[in-house]
Amino acid sequence: MTDGKAGTIVIVAYRPKPGCDAALVALAREHLPILRERGLATDRPEVLMRAADGTIVEVFEWAPGAIERAHADVAVQALWARYAAVCDYVPLNTLAETSELFAGFTPLPECSADSG
Repeated sequence: MTDGKAGTIVIVAYRPKPGCDAALVALAREHLPILRERGLATDRPEVLMRAADGTIVEVFEWAPGAIERAHADVAVQALWARYAAVCDYVPLNTLAETSELFAGFTPLPECSADSG
């Protein structure tokens, strides 16, 4: 961020629909690069992890003002439609891990595109 304004760090939980786990993981790995291409997310590294029930949890940072801009972005709307096809967004407090003082999740393996 070069303008000195703070972004917004978000934590979102995606519960895969039956039979859609692999598609959801692939989509989660596409998500941040698409947002970054459109100037909607910062360069802060994301965290992708899995809850015990299979829910994918993502932590990333929106660029300043990007949340509002995302709602008018056609590419982002298409991305969100793809998410709706493979998962349900769920509140964090529905994950058993969040009842623990130190909520622990399993990290997703690094994406081959990021590690190669």
